[in-house]
Amino acid sequence: MKTPRELKVKPIKNGTVIDHISANKALRVLKILGLPSPKISVTLAMNVQSSQMGSKDIVKIEGRELASREVDEIALIAPHATINIIRNYEIVGKGKVKLLGEIKSILSCSNPNCITNTDEPVTTRFAVLQKEPMVLRCHYCERIMDQAEVETQFRVF
Repeated sequence: MKTPRELKVKPIKNGTVIDHISANKALRVLKILGLPSPKISVTLAMNVQSSQMGSKDIVKIEGRELASREVDEIALIAPHATINIIRNYEIVGKGKVKLLGEIKSILSCSNPNCITNTDEPVTTRFAVLQKEPMVLRCHYCERIMDQAEVETQFRVF
């Protein structure tokens, strides 16, 4: 009897691998990164079995390293994600995303009466009250937002 062969994803020469994304969140990560793009190769794996997480998503991006702001945004969607920088087929940098103590300019406040949702030139600011499950508080109107609200308030969406 033959044993099934495990399919392997082709390694990337240079770029970024985002691993340990919460299951079914990879498409949101791609949206944050403005992908797919005509000149950038992306490999996406969703609902992959994981001994640590049960199931997870993975994104491989050929020829691109992430900016720190992009990593900050990913932390809001996938707080357990790891970022691997690949150069010449080798991992040269590996780190976990970190949810900052304060989040600026990434989210919109869910309070329609907040000053940040007017024509005033005000940068949004949120204090992280709790990391897991995520709870944020708007600096201006003090609206409390949970994880579900945070995911709907991205400025990129």
